[in-house]
Amino acid sequence: MIPITTLTLAPSLDSATTTDRLYAEGKLRCTAPLFEPGGGGINVARAIVHLGGDATALFPIGGPTGRHLTELLRAEGITTDAIETKDWTRQNLHVHVESTGEQYRFVMPGAHLTGEEFALFEQRLPGLPKNSLFVISGSLPPGISVENLQHLLQEAQRCGLRCVVDSSGPALKACLDIGNLALVKPNQKELAELVKRNLDDPDAVRQAALEIIAQGKTERVVVSLGPQGALAADKDRVFQVVPPPVKKMSTVGAGDSMVGAMTLKLAEGADLLDMARYGVAAGSAATLHKGTRLCALEDTRRIYDYLCQDLTA
Repeated sequence: MIPITTLTLAPSLDSATTTDRLYAEGKLRCTAPLFEPGGGGINVARAIVHLGGDATALFPIGGPTGRHLTELLRAEGITTDAIETKDWTRQNLHVHVESTGEQYRFVMPGAHLTGEEFALFEQRLPGLPKNSLFVISGSLPPGISVENLQHLLQEAQRCGLRCVVDSSGPALKACLDIGNLALVKPNQKELAELVKRNLDDPDAVRQAALEIIAQGKTERVVVSLGPQGALAADKDRVFQVVPPPVKKMSTVGAGDSMVGAMTLKLAEGADLLDMARYGVAAGSAATLHKGTRLCALEDTRRIYDYLCQDLTA
């Protein structure tokens, strides 16, 4: 299998808890917190390992929260390459309200990265195997501009890495402006922002995906469509994969699970349809549990097998 490295520039130590009700002023009694690693690329690496693959997570850490994050990852069997930074790693809070079933996600700003710290990530790139997959996922931390991100992406491509990007807004646009990506995963709204027009029907989504492929921005596009699954496209084919109806407990981690599953299939040389089916299966599997849990292998396989059935038979 082709080696996989994920990059997370704004990792987090996530804590999840449950309370009966949410209201102002009073003390809210909560359950003991569950701590888990967080951040786009970190969760992509975790999903890959949960699904039986292997990936190295590259990320900055600082302070006791950063050390706790690294310990949690190693306990899950994730190969880590952590770069020490001055600022402490952020800590996020996820609260599930029992009485309403609602979830609240309190997301702190990422730790500030200096130019010298960011340069250490670029210095890692020549040591990665050529033609391996390099996944850039998550938000940019304070101190890092989209121009910094573009420079890192260009350096990765000069080192012969095949780049997968899962981001949003200016960061996603900046990466697509560099072009020659292996895979991007926008949602429908993000794709509409990229092509600067409304995408109100499936044909419009298909045309927009094919448009950015024809422009040389990426080889493959997988557009998240929420309950409608995903639309996957390359220069030759377009597929829509619709998941089975499931009882969603949480959508946290679904997108990262989807990217992890698709990257794993890409590393195995799977075709576009198989990659999209496995991604949708993993994303759906992640919604079956409360809190911040990612996809489980057993759930993913069950949904994947359903999607692979010949439903016309």
